[in-house]
Amino acid sequence: MAELVTLERDGAIGIVTLRRPEKFNALDVPMLRALEAALDEAELAEDVRAVLIRGEGKGFCAGGDVEAWGRLSAADFQVQWVRYGHRVFDRLARLRQPTIAVLSGHALGGGLELAAACDFRVAEPQVKLGFPETSIGVVPGWSGTQRAVRRFGVQIVRRMAIGGEIFLATEALTHGVVDRLVETGKAFEEARAWGEKIAERGPLATEAAKLMIGIAEGEENAAATEALASGFMALTADLKAGVSAFKAKQKPAFSRS
Repeated sequence: MAELVTLERDGAIGIVTLRRPEKFNALDVPMLRALEAALDEAELAEDVRAVLIRGEGKGFCAGGDVEAWGRLSAADFQVQWVRYGHRVFDRLARLRQPTIAVLSGHALGGGLELAAACDFRVAEPQVKLGFPETSIGVVPGWSGTQRAVRRFGVQIVRRMAIGGEIFLATEALTHGVVDRLVETGKAFEEARAWGEKIAERGPLATEAAKLMIGIAEGEENAAATEALASGFMALTADLKAGVSAFKAKQKPAFSRS
C-alpha cells in the first residue's frame, strides 16, 4: 500500500507530500495520522530548517473527505474528526521550522485550513481558495474561523465562509491569503528557493522569532513562553551548577552567569 503522506529531505529542506491524488488529497483519519507522523519526524530532524507542504497531482488538498466524516455519529464527528484534525493542524502551525504551503492546486475547506496553518503560502494563478463548507450544511472545523481570521483578517474569511466566495490566487494575493504568486508550474520551485533562503538564516534565532510571533498572534502562549525561557536557562552556568550539585547531593553555588 502506498504511503499516504511522505517526508523527503533535500539538504536543509523537508518536503511533506500528501499522496492521495485520486481524491485530490482529501483528508481522512489515516491521512491525518500519516501527516502527524511526518510532522513529528520533521520536528526531530536537526538538519531540516524549513518544511514545504505540497499535494501530489492536480490538487493541493480538497479538504476533509466527505465520505469519511459523513458517516460518523455526532459524538464521533466532534471527537474523532474535528478535535483530532485540530490537533494535527496545531502540530503543523507550531512546528519549530518555518513552513511553506506549495499551492499548485486548489485549496478548499480543510485544504485552505491546512495552508493557513503554514507560515507562508506560494500559489499559482489558477489555484482556487475558499471555505465552501456551509454549502453542504457544515462549518469550517479545523480553525477556518479561528486561525484563518487571525492570519488573513475577519472580513475576507467572512466573505469565504458566510458569503461563499471562492477566490483565484491572483485575488487572494491582494487580500494576503497567499504571500507569493508565481507562474503555473513554478510554485514548488519558488517555495524551495524561499525555503533555502530561510535555511541560511540563524536556525535558533529563526525558531525563536517564530515562537515570539506565535505568541503575539495568539497561536502560542504558555508553552511558547516557557520554551523560550527554558531555552535561555539551558545556556546558563547556573543551570550547570544546579544539575552538578543535584547529582553530587550538594548545595549549588550559583553565579548568575
